[in-house]
Amino acid sequence: MFSHVMVGVNDLEVSKQFYDALLGTLGVAPGLANQNRYFYRGAGGTFAISTPINGEPANHGNGSTIGFVAQSPEQVEAFHAAGVAHGGTTCENPPGFREGPVGRLYLAYLRDPDGNKLCALYRPPKA
Repeated sequence: MFSHVMVGVNDLEVSKQFYDALLGTLGVAPGLANQNRYFYRGAGGTFAISTPINGEPANHGNGSTIGFVAQSPEQVEAFHAAGVAHGGTTCENPPGFREGPVGRLYLAYLRDPDGNKLCALYRPPKA
């Protein structure tokens, strides 16, 4: 459905360090530069960071969340730890299993240095 997701950032190099570490925990290679952007490519699509082309400050969307697929609870934990270690802040509940209408999920939420809300999600196989 999507070709890519891009978020605006205010300090491109600080955000690159953050996302290189964060997405590296999911097996994604460091961002590839393209003018005032970095692109992260994976099997499920492309994620990008960019300074706004209109010159205005970047800001996050209230109510928005970008979710990344993880392969295990340990990968979710590593994602969260890398994010916090590189300038992100934890939000919502601590990483862990949640029960809901779509089943059991292992989730971790955090905000990047510009306030964008991110989630790592592991969906265990149904028993």
